[in-house]
This record gives sequence, C-alpha cells and structure tokens, in this order.
Amino acid sequence: MRQLGLSIYPEKSKKEDIFRYLEIGSKYNCKRIFTCLLSINKSKEEIIDEFKEIHTYAKKLGYEIIVDIAPSVFSKLDISYQDLSFFQQINVDGLRLDVGFSGNEEALMTYNPYGLKIEINMSNNVATLDTIMDYQPNEYLLCGCHNFYPHAYSGLEEDYFINCTKRFKKYGLRTAAFVTSQCEEGFGPWPVTQGLPTLEKHRFLPIDVQIKHFVALGGIDDILVSNCYVTAEEWQKIEKVRLDVLNFNVQLHSNLPEIERKIVLNELHINRGDKSANMIRSSQPRFKYKGHHFALFNTPALIKRGDIVVESSEYGHYAGELQIALKDMENSGKSNVVGRIVKQELFLLDYLKPWQKFIFTEE
Repeated sequence: MRQLGLSIYPEKSKKEDIFRYLEIGSKYNCKRIFTCLLSINKSKEEIIDEFKEIHTYAKKLGYEIIVDIAPSVFSKLDISYQDLSFFQQINVDGLRLDVGFSGNEEALMTYNPYGLKIEINMSNNVATLDTIMDYQPNEYLLCGCHNFYPHAYSGLEEDYFINCTKRFKKYGLRTAAFVTSQCEEGFGPWPVTQGLPTLEKHRFLPIDVQIKHFVALGGIDDILVSNCYVTAEEWQKIEKVRLDVLNFNVQLHSNLPEIERKIVLNELHINRGDKSANMIRSSQPRFKYKGHHFALFNTPALIKRGDIVVESSEYGHYAGELQIALKDMENSGKSNVVGRIVKQELFLLDYLKPWQKFIFTEE
C-alpha cells in the first residue's frame, strides 16, 4: 500500500522536538522516516549515541527508518560496503545511496546479514539500476527514492520524473518521492530552504495538493515530507487525503438537494472507458438512482472547466449522471451545476485516465 512518511534532522533539532514530531506523525498514520548523514560533521561514536536513541523511539512508534548516505560518508566514518554493522548500531532499516558505486557493490549490499534495505537514487535517468540488476541483487531489499531540491527552480520536470520512475517500476521495486511543507520556518539538511520538493511544480502548492498529484501520477509508493515541521493546519489537510484513489476538494452549491449531495460525496466515481475530450463522466449514479426525479435548480448558460454537473431528468436516461467539465461548454438548459473543483486542483483533471476511480471531499 502507498504510505506517508516524514523527515528528521537531528543535527538541527532538539531531541524533544523530534520525539514530539514523531508522535504527531504517527497519529496521522506516517509509517516511514527519512534522515540524513550527508551534512553531519560528528564522530562515528557521537552519531551512534545520538541517532540510536532517536531511532529506537521511532521504532516503538512503528516507523521504518532510511538514512541518506554516499560513498564519501563511508570513507569519512571508515565504513565498508561489505560491513554494514554501523547501520544496525544506529537502528535503521535501510540506507539510501545518494551517490552509488559501480553496480556490483549495491547488489552485494542487498545480501547484508541485517536485512537492511538498499535504496537507490531515482532522480538520474541513466542505466545504473539496470547495471545493478545485471549483478543479481536481492530484489526484496532493493528500492528507490527520488531526490529533493532546496533551490528554487531546480526541481525535476514532470516528464523526466515519470521516465526516471518507470525505470524502477519495470522491475517492480518500491519507490519514494518528496513533497514539501509550506511552513514559514521550514528547514532541511542544507542551508537553502526554498522548499524541498522532488517536482518543481510542487514547490509552492499546498501539501495536500502535492500528495494528490503523486496519487494521480501513480508510480510512487512512499510519499515523504522532506522538511520540518509540518504545521497543524497541514496535518488536517493531509488527514483528508486518501492515498489509494484520486480525490478532489470541491465547493458545492449552497442549496444542493440531498440526492445530488449524496451522488457527489458518497459515491466512488469511475471515469468511463469511452473517454470524452469535453467531460469526465461517471454513469453509475444514473442506474443507482433510476426513477428519481432530478429537478432543474441551477442551469447557468455556460458550464466552465471544473464545474461538476448532475444531469436533470430533462435529459431522459442520462438523469443522475455526474460529469466534470474539461472545457467551457454551452449549457443546453438541462444540466444542473452542483459544484466546482477548487482552483488549485483543476490541473489534476488532466491525469484522470479511462476507468480511473475518483472521489470528492467538500471543502
């Protein structure tokens, strides 16, 4: 199942603040932690003492912990890829290779005796993963995770991101990517703090919309918040997002009849397989509510992109069908506009595929 995660940076946070953050994240069903050794300038012994205590507490809350490293960290801490006991000492579940080796080393690391996962950097569209697979790794301990990008305008472009992700999904490997909190005092492992998204288009979007976009795109299993700390308002938004189905926030007509409200909010909608360029069509409600009289009550002359329609009984056997306008269209006078998708989520309409499921949440 797709799951949420968060990030912690012990070198920049008080231990008590991290513990409190982990407790909050656990309440909101976060299951995974990203942490980083790339920017830490401490001795091996200091790292073990500091990280082990935090990670042990996180494990009690049910988190899986992946730590970000690179070959330079191995050298600095006198660690060999053939002996990963250090990572067992700091009580993590795996290590992410921000920069990798030659392919053979990564494959060998997946056979470590501690069951540590080896996570590969997904944000380089090169044959590194294919080389690792040629060396016959233990695929059950191999996974991938994209980068995040602190500098504005440096994040990944969407098509490139999709192509990188496909390299990992073709092998059936678990994947991860980052969304960014919009907290004003947000920070990550580096001095630059202009948000920490994987995708550049996410940098200034609300956190729930970023998550919904990953759900719409598909291909990403673990969605991780990269910077600290998620705000109380953001947690409330995250709580309403389903990770298994694309959901839209909507504003409904103030005098919406009960049945129309149920159709919008209580149904699992299915985009018809015979795709239209003009509208998303969910036909199931017209069969469920067959025989109900859908009276006219809101028929503006122009139906705009993002408007939600429930057809009136004036449309005969189409009565009760729910539609979402993909383009501005003239209203025949028989179509009731029952609500509208919020402006910031209109772009998600472009990702709905034939037969894809979706739901609505009232804002």
